[in-house]
Amino acid sequence: MQTTTIAVDVAKEVLEVAISNRPGRVSERRRLSRARFLPFLLNRPPATVVFEACGSAHHWGRQVQQLGHHVVLLPPHATRGYAPRNKTDQIDAKGLLEAFRNEDIHPVPVKSIAQQSLTALHRIRSTWIATRTSRINTMRGLLREFGITIPVGAQHVLPQVARLLAEAESAVPDPLRPILALACQEIRDLEQRIDEIESQLAALARQTPTVHRLGTIPGVGLLTATALVGFVGDVQRFPSGRCFASYLGLTPREHSSGRRRRLGSVSKRGNSYLRELLIHGARAVLWAAKRRQRPDRLRVWALNVERLRGHNIATVALANKLARIAWAVWKRDVDYRARQAAVA
Repeated sequence: MQTTTIAVDVAKEVLEVAISNRPGRVSERRRLSRARFLPFLLNRPPATVVFEACGSAHHWGRQVQQLGHHVVLLPPHATRGYAPRNKTDQIDAKGLLEAFRNEDIHPVPVKSIAQQSLTALHRIRSTWIATRTSRINTMRGLLREFGITIPVGAQHVLPQVARLLAEAESAVPDPLRPILALACQEIRDLEQRIDEIESQLAALARQTPTVHRLGTIPGVGLLTATALVGFVGDVQRFPSGRCFASYLGLTPREHSSGRRRRLGSVSKRGNSYLRELLIHGARAVLWAAKRRQRPDRLRVWALNVERLRGHNIATVALANKLARIAWAVWKRDVDYRARQAAVA
């Protein structure tokens, strides 16, 4: 039985280590460099090693697991309250020991290299999309100063700017023309890089059966399926679909007291990127359901919610439903099967 708990506060250069052989008491402290950390654990008997799930924590978790130790990653927002005094590495390590004793704090599973590769591709793609949007908005704003208005929509910007640069009599000043041409080329390069990342995601998806099964759900495409596999990791840790939807921040925020129960809007906790993808997928399903001649039960339900509560509430409600369906498909390892709506 492992009775020793080792809390590690990870930093770029040094790692603060707090060792506890009895709950609530630190028996030993060490301040180790990155090169000395693994040899230090190699010479110790198997123990529970606690990290905060921050940058490089998953890498250290995989390395420590190979040494025979049990690794626990705690979410940073849950451990913040256990270091109320001044911010030091020693206080942070002691706070990890105290947070580990709280059974209500659910640990984060250690991600594999394949899962972190998926998440890295998604993060780089999001960064490039944000840069592309910034460049497009900058060009539209600059040209508006010269009386040139480009309609909203990324598909309108490059063709119209190219047409303006080709016309010698256009209102674009001569000093600005070469810079706008470079900006257009930068946007084209970003779009090419985004397409390359999506091709890599498609290649990885073909090697992962779970991604194929998740892709059978309406509104869940390549991006959503690969993001779920990469960011969530092990779906078996969620006992129900509601717990999974709550993890994604798609369940109501509650503020109740006594006999009065108050449910508000969605909590928006968890991974905002996954929630964004599911809501976009739900919006696409809702719009497509209006054009289907014989929608299934899921789409009929979504259209009824939209009629009663409005488009935005129906979109989020459908996203919650898609999250629960994804949990069921993923946990049972089956494809999604649509059920036809009853004929009135």
